[in-house]
Amino acid sequence: MAELEWYQYALIGLIFAWSGFVRTSLGFGGAVLALPFLLLVLDEPLVFLPIVAIHLLIFSSWIAWRGHRQARADDAGARDGGNIDWAYLFRALKIMIVPKLIGVVGLLTLPGNIMSLIIFVIVLVYGTSYLLNRPFRSQNKAVDCVLLGLGGYVSGTSLIGAPLIVSVFASHVAKHQLRDTLFVLWFILVAIKMVSFVIAGVDLQLIHQLWLLPCALAGHLLGERAHRYMLSAGSGVFFRVLGGVLILVSVIGLISGAG
Repeated sequence: MAELEWYQYALIGLIFAWSGFVRTSLGFGGAVLALPFLLLVLDEPLVFLPIVAIHLLIFSSWIAWRGHRQARADDAGARDGGNIDWAYLFRALKIMIVPKLIGVVGLLTLPGNIMSLIIFVIVLVYGTSYLLNRPFRSQNKAVDCVLLGLGGYVSGTSLIGAPLIVSVFASHVAKHQLRDTLFVLWFILVAIKMVSFVIAGVDLQLIHQLWLLPCALAGHLLGERAHRYMLSAGSGVFFRVLGGVLILVSVIGLISGAG
């Protein structure tokens, strides 16, 4: 990014602030909703992916730890099971870990454009159900396994698997635990991805981390306020916002794939 114009740096900073806001307010979407805009500024995904990954490692661990401390100090939070649903997290990881590793090493079984199309269509259906306040509740464990496995596989090859994973987690994890449970999951999955970056010798853009981290932090602080508002506003508002973001992710993904 050394040869960009000043306004391009400004746009990148604003996009990373947007990424931090979305990621913190909902617990996902920071990468998927930022990458399409970042690639319009500079069409080199491997420049931005390490930066997004490191930001996610920092903020996910920070938020999950703060939530854990707050839950321990809050008797009501302790009675509700804390801020993280560890039982479902570990069950999901058992399903996702092998597809995740297969995706990391690049053993592709379907063309990327076909896989993206399938995923975004599925996520669009889920998002519509949440937006209409009629969330889909799968009663079939096999369907959940397929969706989680597919999400894990795609998260190993790219960053578009998160909405698919969220659509399943939202059906099984309590609302007050959903965001922090997802952050622990993202930390584990992104840590695996970062190892692959290091092995492949990808530039981690450590210099640009210094000025983009404060941009993401600004968005993060605003996202914390938005998250508290959505939780206090009730399940209907929370799931409608979740559904709207899932639909937005799907539409952006489908348009990008068509282009």
